[in-house]
Amino acid sequence: MQPCRPTRPPGWTPFTGTSAGVVPAIAQDATTGRVLMMAWMNREALLETARTGRAVYWSRSRNRLWRKGEESGNVQHVHELRTDCDRDVILLAIEQVGGVACHTGRESCFFRRLDGAPGLEVVTSGTGRHASPALGECRPGACRPHRPVWRQGASS
Repeated sequence: MQPCRPTRPPGWTPFTGTSAGVVPAIAQDATTGRVLMMAWMNREALLETARTGRAVYWSRSRNRLWRKGEESGNVQHVHELRTDCDRDVILLAIEQVGGVACHTGRESCFFRRLDGAPGLEVVTSGTGRHASPALGECRPGACRPHRPVWRQGASS
C-alpha cells in the first residue's frame, strides 16, 4: 500500500477554540484499524504531516515538533487524515514502519487492559453496530452484542 499525500480542505481549522493550541491525534493502522498510539498535534504539526505524508506531532515534554521515528526509525506514513465532528481530534490512518509505535517497543501503546482495576466499574454499552470492528465492537452478526465500558470514580 502506497502512502498518499493528504490534503487539507480549504478553510478547515481544527484548532479554533482549543485553549492550548493542540488537539489529540490518534494513530490507527491503515490496514487493520488497530489503534496504535495517541499524541498531540498543533497547527504546524498537522500542516507538515499533510505536506510530507509522514506523521509529525507536538511533544509537550520537549516543547517542539516531534517527527515520529526521527530517533527510532519507526516512522509513520500517513494514508489518510480525518477529524471528528467537533474538529478537535485528529485521526491518522498510518503505515507503521518497523511495526513499533510505542516508546516501550510494542506495536501499540494500548497494551494494558483495565479488567477489575480498583476504582473502576464495568458498565455495558449498546450494540455499537456502526462502531469500528478494529476496536472489537460489533457489526451486525459479527461479534458479541455488548462491550464493557469503564467509568472512572466508581467504587470497587
